[in-house]
Formats: sequence, structure tokens, C-alpha cells
Amino acid sequence: MVQLEHGRGNICNLRRAATISLSESLIRPSFDEPNIGAGSELAAALNDLVSSAGLIRQKRWSLALPEATSRAQILTLETQPGSSSELEEVLTWKIERGFGASFEELAISRERLPVDSQGRDRYLVIAVRSGVLEEYESVLAVLGWRAGLILPRHMGEAQWLTRNGSKGDSLLLSSSGEAFTAVVFREKQPLILRTVACEPQEREDELYRLLLFYRDRRIAAEESGPSLSRLLVVGDGFTRDRASGIVNETLGTALRVLDPADLGLELPSRELSFDAIAAPAGLATLSWR
Repeated sequence: MVQLEHGRGNICNLRRAATISLSESLIRPSFDEPNIGAGSELAAALNDLVSSAGLIRQKRWSLALPEATSRAQILTLETQPGSSSELEEVLTWKIERGFGASFEELAISRERLPVDSQGRDRYLVIAVRSGVLEEYESVLAVLGWRAGLILPRHMGEAQWLTRNGSKGDSLLLSSSGEAFTAVVFREKQPLILRTVACEPQEREDELYRLLLFYRDRRIAAEESGPSLSRLLVVGDGFTRDRASGIVNETLGTALRVLDPADLGLELPSRELSFDAIAAPAGLATLSWR
């Protein structure tokens, strides 16, 4: 739980923050199954958390969901639909196929992205099962809270890479449990988005494959501009040094992993982990954009 204030020079100061450990039985993040074991216990834990953070009077929130609770994809349209109704039909078909659920079962957010190098339309689509989303909203309702924005964890973390313009592309590596999400951003827009569930020993190979795909895509599009220039690693799936080493070896770059200070975030204490607050703090930056 985080509250930021906007400082000078686009610096973010951490005004209030608190974390709490939850039992594995209380929240079991899943896209397909119920998530919350006991809503009243979770509400009580959040009430303790808000007291610890000194935000007891706060009623409006943004919420970063556990990564496994939601799914996100970039959908590309191979042909241009002839009408708005045809567009909806195509997107509905792609969404149901991509997320493995009927359209009616999902709470969906979508954003049109810039066209790709071949001029094809693209959409960023985020989906949560409606029943799962209602679980979280019910807990907030018990506390008298309202969530104006609910996003996957990696989308909160991504805000740190999209706050300011920069030359070249940026890569977010976000690890959670048995999966990691990799997102390449270009001019504040996602270019490639992949969530990979794999064994720990397979993570480096999966990252290598994604980087090869990114490199081949640049070659096919005859892109001559800067390659990846920034890397943000969140979670314990990759060590910072190893992640940057794989990127540099694969792409022939010399980038380094970004620190909170590089992102414009002032942490008052080393005891507070950036990994723990990156997602909610990233969402908090949206309040002054």
C-alpha cells in the first residue's frame, strides 16, 4: 500500500507505504479459479495494512492485481475489418481464443495501439474473469473503498518505464511465482508482451528466445534506430546481473538495469523493497499525469 507525492523535477517521493504478509490460503492467484479463500479475513488484513500506512481515511484506490489473476495480450489484425461490427466480431473471436474463455465470462479492457511495421492494427487487451474480479471488489466494498483503476501487476510496474520519453526501447522483466512477464515498450506503447510459465531452470532460455524474436522483428522491419536501452527487473525470477548479461550478449548492447533513483523514485529506507512497492507505486504516478 503506497501513497506518493510529486516532487520537483518529476521526482516521486514516497509519502506513506506499508506491506503485509498474507497466508497462501488467503489469496490463491488464478485466472480460472476463485482467488480469495476468506473475504472477511482479507478485509481485516487490509484494514490493518491501511492503519499501518496511515491512510485510514483514504477511500479511493487503484489496485494492482496478482499477476496470475489476469491475462494480457497484444492482438494483431491480419486484415482490415470492413465495418465496426466486423471489427467487434474479429476481436471477440481472438479474445476468446487467446484467453480460453467465452467473451461473456470476462471483464475486458482494451486499447488501440499504433499499427505495426506492416500497417496492421493492434490492440492491447487485458482480461479478468468477471467472477474473480467481483471477489476483489466485494472485499473493497466491505471496507467502503472504491477502486477507480484495476490493472495487472506488470502494468503498474510498467509505469516506471513510460513516465518519461527516452530514446530506444525499454524492457520490463517481472517475475511472479512460476511465471515471468516480459514487455518491450516503444514510445510508451507495448511492442511485445509475453507471459511465460516455466520451470526456474528454463527462464533464461525463454528470455533468450524472446530476445531473438525481438531482434529478428527489428531486422525484418529494417529498423536502424537504437535497440533496447533500458531494462527494469522486478521480482526474484532473474538476478539483475544475469538478466542484463543475457540482453547484452544477445543484442550486442551495453545497457544496465535501472535503479529506483534512475526512475525518479526516492526510497527513504533500504528496508523497503522496490520489488514490493513497484506496482502500486507505479499506479500512484498516474494521479498526476
